[in-house]
Amino acid sequence: MTEAVPVSRFGHVELEDMPDDLRARVGVIAEKSGFVPNVFRALARRPAELRAFLDYHDALMDSDDGLSRAERELVVVATSGANHCTYCIVAHGAILRVRTKDPEIADRVASNPWGVELSRRERAIVDLALLVATDSAALTEAELDDARAAGLTDEEIWDVGAITALFAMSNRLAHLTALRPNPEFYLMGRLPRT
Repeated sequence: MTEAVPVSRFGHVELEDMPDDLRARVGVIAEKSGFVPNVFRALARRPAELRAFLDYHDALMDSDDGLSRAERELVVVATSGANHCTYCIVAHGAILRVRTKDPEIADRVASNPWGVELSRRERAIVDLALLVATDSAALTEAELDDARAAGLTDEEIWDVGAITALFAMSNRLAHLTALRPNPEFYLMGRLPRT
């Protein structure tokens, strides 16, 4: 079946056509979510790059040390909002809604990450992430001290920076490829799961 709107302007690879290791790895994600996220279908055109992306993504986003998994998604949604990345806002907004059990948080964060009302700790995470995303050369010890004063450890500060950096790359690849969000993402975390 031909899709009306392409997944990516550079084409994509279906799960069954991915190399064995990627088919197994992405298959686990597809089984859990019920669909293959388009980012994996698009990046599978270049298997070595998809492997590297997945390795770094998983090291940062699947860690149980430091930032909570919801806080990690908060960084992605805030910086993707600042970078105007529709794919990451929609996909990671869905994950943020699920992880926080808040059907509105992703929309509030993505639409105005600078002004959204957050807890002191969340505000510190978002402010640091936005600075790294939009003007990293301006980062000084003062901003790091502000994050520490809000309760972030140096390891958590590192996580904020590393997640921001990874998703700056991801946001730009999504722009380059005109990556289309899967329709399934739009309702995740908004309606009870059936």
